[in-house]
Amino acid sequence: MKTSKYIALLPLMTLGLGSCSEDFLNVESPSDLVVDEYYNTEARIYEDLVAAYDPLQWFDWSEGQYCPINMMSDIMSDQVWPGGGTSTDNLFWQLMSNYAATPNECMTGLWTELYSGVKRSNDVLHYIEGVSDIKPETKSLYIAEAKVLRAFYYNYLWKFYGNIPFYKVNLNEPYIAEQKKADDVYAEIVADLDEAIAANILPMKAEAKDAGRVTLAMAYMLYAEVVMYQNDQSKFPTALKYMEEIISSGKYALNPDFANIWTAEGEWCDESIWEINFMNEGATRSWGWAKGAGGTVLPRLISPRGWKDGTDGVEGGWGFCQIRKETADIFEDNDTRKAATIYDASQYDYEKSWASTDLFLMKYIARKGYNEGQKADADLNYGNNLRIYRFAEALLNAAELGSANAQKYLDDVRSRAGLGSIAATKDNIIDERAREFVGEGKRYWDVVRTGIASEVLVPSKVDGQTQFRTNTWSQNRKYLPIPQSEINSANGTLTQNEGY
Repeated sequence: MKTSKYIALLPLMTLGLGSCSEDFLNVESPSDLVVDEYYNTEARIYEDLVAAYDPLQWFDWSEGQYCPINMMSDIMSDQVWPGGGTSTDNLFWQLMSNYAATPNECMTGLWTELYSGVKRSNDVLHYIEGVSDIKPETKSLYIAEAKVLRAFYYNYLWKFYGNIPFYKVNLNEPYIAEQKKADDVYAEIVADLDEAIAANILPMKAEAKDAGRVTLAMAYMLYAEVVMYQNDQSKFPTALKYMEEIISSGKYALNPDFANIWTAEGEWCDESIWEINFMNEGATRSWGWAKGAGGTVLPRLISPRGWKDGTDGVEGGWGFCQIRKETADIFEDNDTRKAATIYDASQYDYEKSWASTDLFLMKYIARKGYNEGQKADADLNYGNNLRIYRFAEALLNAAELGSANAQKYLDDVRSRAGLGSIAATKDNIIDERAREFVGEGKRYWDVVRTGIASEVLVPSKVDGQTQFRTNTWSQNRKYLPIPQSEINSANGTLTQNEGY
């Protein structure tokens, strides 16, 4: 694994949460002081900012649940089955995939960690106002980062749960926030992004030492994602402007080799706009301390179960998130993305389960050498960064939003895959996204926002036999149920989503 990756990751490790940074290990602990009095210097408010990034690394395993954000939406799409050993393995995954989650059997871990991110972002914005030794430009930068992070965390709460408790100032007892309607949450997310962008302080691209921090390009991508999901056409021109700025900046480009993007060498390549950093070397994350610094469990989750061959540099795993055979069929024969996206294990000896398709996500498959050097549990500490935004998406966003260069942008993405030109219609662009972003957490949101969810998210089988999805997606399943534990603790102030 590249040494530079670890250098970039170290500034984003938190004091008190398994930090690998010697600078952070040699500061006074906030637990020794009244917290309101602790974050009163530039150095300490930087610690607070760093802490706001930490929940990004907790989604995949925390609070007793596996919730990698890319797969939590993809299992509800038409591209990925939840998989696992049995039909009750990670039961809430199976229910989500069938649009049958219940308030008592649903995704609670991601809810908790997203709100951890919100709380920590709010902390930065609160405490920074009491810091006197900070330069104005540094203060503006930290505020912009915190607002974009808060928007990122709320974005997933909004898309998954819709009508959510919303607050920009952290709560005092009884810790009950106002529940906002989904449309109002959307407006608040956009407001945070507008303010962060207008500050004109975020760099278009981070220096290598800061890889993983919020950038202007990342904020632009999040803005486009949010307004496109909301279908807010009044903001499409602004989203298009932002995409064109990324494209014309000269800071990003398509990586010539699609397969290389997903290797250690491909992390933070020219195509990468934003990734969530993970590392294996020196990682301390363990089953007893999921919030320790280090790696991710995602590769182990999604690799072949009971793997016996050990060939192709692939390691075994637990058999979740198997790729549907229909997904393999959307690729043309000469599409170079297919082999880089889908690993066909049919010729190898592994333990097939109730939902086996023989197809696994090559992008994040468990690779030999990617979890070596950790100090804790190997399963939890793969060093694969999670790619959130790529330059290819900026191109396809711009094309979909009506750029005058739409045809060129679509052609560029297809040419990299070894394919010829097709008309830059909206349908063709959405289809291209389906091929480009398998396993990246894009497809489910795409079919919902384009109005085709009830047409494609339907009961289906594998080879005409075992039926894995018996329900059809409907509008009252656009949002997941709010966890019943949250309803109970809200003392009657939190209303369950429609249909539950």
